[in-house]
Amino acid sequence: MKKYIANIKKYKSYMIYASRSALKADVATSKLNWLWWILNPLLFMLVYTFVSLVVFGRGEKYFPIFVFLALNFWNFFSACVNKSTRLIKKNRSTISKVYLPKYILVLEVMMQEGFKMCVSFSLVLVMIPMYHVPLTWRVICAVPIVIVLLLLTYAVSCVALNIGVFFDDLANIVTVLLRLVFYMSGIFYDINKRVPAPYNKLLLYGNPMGFLINCMRRCVLYEKLPSFKGLGIWFVVGLVVAVIGTRMIVKHENSYVKMI
Repeated sequence: MKKYIANIKKYKSYMIYASRSALKADVATSKLNWLWWILNPLLFMLVYTFVSLVVFGRGEKYFPIFVFLALNFWNFFSACVNKSTRLIKKNRSTISKVYLPKYILVLEVMMQEGFKMCVSFSLVLVMIPMYHVPLTWRVICAVPIVIVLLLLTYAVSCVALNIGVFFDDLANIVTVLLRLVFYMSGIFYDINKRVPAPYNKLLLYGNPMGFLINCMRRCVLYEKLPSFKGLGIWFVVGLVVAVIGTRMIVKHENSYVKMI
């Protein structure tokens, strides 16, 4: 743990510089620049709102924000995991010349996508008064929810990075699996209301993204507390997988250069 923290401090400047460069490159060819990070989930929110409310005639209270919160969480998680599967090969020119702990690359991607998520979440501050959403002290429960999201994202990304080096088709498999999990996470519907028992409980508590999205909606939109027991369980699971994933990277990182 001490070495892990020491490496983060040592390579902090690199992570900030690399993340900033990647963010600039991300919007270099777009006239909308960073506004696209808001428009992307906003446009998807409008699509899902139209489909749910107009086509199917169903929706939830504060439905646009209901969808927008979920999309921001999902976009962060899926982008980090997707990018991690090809992270070593993408950075082959760097890691073949200088030593860099490979989990630093995962943290770098998380910084990039985390910044995008924060920019996108700024729109929520505008939408809340627009839809007359009552804010209570329970909104502070969003902090532990985000912490668990970050931990789980790091854990899954580390495992995806390590396996992706040795298994070229992992990126394609992950894309399909993420699409499946997307529809199972209640992005544009309430799992408790729309999925019959006992499958609703299975989707809600067995799927970390569905669980975290539901918790976020409860404390931000509906003046309710999240399940702290569930958050504690997923925190422990994320911590265990994060340790395993980091050790996998440390154990095999010397063979990465040979594989690429």
